[in-house]
Amino acid sequence: MLEASESVRASSRHSSNIGHDGSTRPVQERHIPVLLSQCLDMLAPAIEAPGAVLVDATLGMGGHTEGALERFDGLTVIGIDRDPQAIALASQRLARFGTRFRAVHTTYDHIDLAIEEQCGAGMRVDGILMDLGVSSLQLDEADRGFAYSKDAPLDMRMDATTGTSAADLLATASEADIIRILRTYGEEKFAPRIARLIIRRRDEAPITRTGELVDIVRAAIPAPARRTGGNPAKRTFQALRVAVNDELTILERALPRALASLRVGGRLVVEAYQSLEDRIVKDVLRRGATGSAPSGLPIIPDEMAPSLRLLTKGADRADQAEQEHNPRSASVRLRGAELISEWKDNS
Repeated sequence: MLEASESVRASSRHSSNIGHDGSTRPVQERHIPVLLSQCLDMLAPAIEAPGAVLVDATLGMGGHTEGALERFDGLTVIGIDRDPQAIALASQRLARFGTRFRAVHTTYDHIDLAIEEQCGAGMRVDGILMDLGVSSLQLDEADRGFAYSKDAPLDMRMDATTGTSAADLLATASEADIIRILRTYGEEKFAPRIARLIIRRRDEAPITRTGELVDIVRAAIPAPARRTGGNPAKRTFQALRVAVNDELTILERALPRALASLRVGGRLVVEAYQSLEDRIVKDVLRRGATGSAPSGLPIIPDEMAPSLRLLTKGADRADQAEQEHNPRSASVRLRGAELISEWKDNS
């Protein structure tokens, strides 16, 4: 799946800013990066020197990368994304930076391979940024099937050229598997009721549209529970999206590989938008910051010493001004860490 940046750049020359929803707004207006200044401030000590390399592991439409390249004149950014459309739009947006931006089409658990491809075997980078979850591009373009507010084909694949769609998943999964997906990835307490109705409806006709799924969820959830908490389909759509794209497994693989790809003194910054993601990030950073030495050991061997210094106390959140400027920042949890010795995975 790893593709060299030049082939990606070639594809971007034939793309346009026109979205599948008919939007002709410039990419800069379609995407506002969340907590841009805070992310760059946290990364700055590691990436401000000329020649530094930052990996934007979740490139999206390139807002964070654009901000980094504008602020740090000597910086090169490697941008990773699994979505070919995102790669094309971001490459178009960032063309003015020339070779300071390099795009790689892959999932970000291949971050080590992307760095090797772009920088050479054994090279380490100075900073890594991960902005997790679904992108503005995917949410805004109705026919991608991510949004429960718009009727569209029930797809939800971040890379629409490969893999199993949400419609295919619902057509083939057992009732027990659907319950597990909704409970595990959506924390949906009405998972059995929703799964049972999905099975009943699919026996009558395939479920192929987002609107059909919204109607099923609304019918399955008791009326009192539908009156609060926003759209009742929110948790079901989150769960299916995570399952279709294998998001949590990829995140679990990506974090250790990212930390192993940093130089000592390098920094990792992660933005998470739901508790399942944030729990994984928090656990990996906590383990790296505590080391593995038994309590009370007078001298800590290097191999048991902490690898990380945490840059946040808990998770930073968007303030009211940020939320008003960019509503998608309301649920963000920002965490960061500095690599203070060679990465040791203490899991």
